[in-house]
Amino acid sequence: MSRISGGRRRVIVVTAVHGPAARFLPEAYASLCAQRLPDGWEWHWLVQEDGTSDCVAPHVPDDARVTFRQGRSGGPGVARTIALAHADGPYVKVLDADDRLTPGALARDLTVLERDAGIGWAASRVLDLLPDGSTAAFPGDPDDGPVERGAVLDFWRANDFRSQVHPASLCVRRELLLALGGWMALPASEDTGLLLALNAVSRGWFSAQAGLLYRKWAGQVTSQAAHIEPAERAARMAVAEARAHALAASRWTYDPPSTIAWDGHSSAASRTSGSPPLSSRPARTAPKPSRAVKTDGTR
Repeated sequence: MSRISGGRRRVIVVTAVHGPAARFLPEAYASLCAQRLPDGWEWHWLVQEDGTSDCVAPHVPDDARVTFRQGRSGGPGVARTIALAHADGPYVKVLDADDRLTPGALARDLTVLERDAGIGWAASRVLDLLPDGSTAAFPGDPDDGPVERGAVLDFWRANDFRSQVHPASLCVRRELLLALGGWMALPASEDTGLLLALNAVSRGWFSAQAGLLYRKWAGQVTSQAAHIEPAERAARMAVAEARAHALAASRWTYDPPSTIAWDGHSSAASRTSGSPPLSSRPARTAPKPSRAVKTDGTR
């Protein structure tokens, strides 16, 4: 399947997939097809298999807007990061293979990121999608609005490594994502590590309207015993936290390009902490101390 062409602007949707989750790809695809984007925009779905099996390709839709590739197995963070080689648009949206976007999710992300160049990333409220088809919500989401630098790390540390923002709902500026090296090279929690890094160097935006249905099922990686093995979990948390602190201490912050129009060559520069704020929007109040998102974004 080849990439699409034309002059329309693209939001890139990146999905890492392995064999057990491949059967859910048609549902993820249907949720993408249901998106209504602002005029002049289209989506390009990059589906990257974490491995080279024969069991994923049959579930990939035959659509010119979908690009499917395979590679050596290295975990979901590696698969997403290598997929960035084919990300031909200014924004990258995460969509895990077993999840579904809600109607309007992409349009809301694009509206925020296009409106305020000082916002580096956007996320949204997430609902658990249970095996019986019902959904479950949890209290304690941030308020609708900007998420100030450092707010995610502060909350995460104070709440047993649980974030008030779900990393599976991220939509991020491609240049900023590349500047941070993509997803962390961890066996799990790589998405939370990226979220903490993003929040260390840039302001974000949280949408209180649900943007993702997060599937709960027995085969998901985060439900396996190895995911909560104490020694590895402690090491993952230590590395993710140390990276966020190092980025904050470096005084480097995301400086948006002079224009947010995509030309394929724009780049993010650095700004010291003594420079003017990235946005004139008012600061958000301290996060609410009641959230049940685990260290990798799962509940």
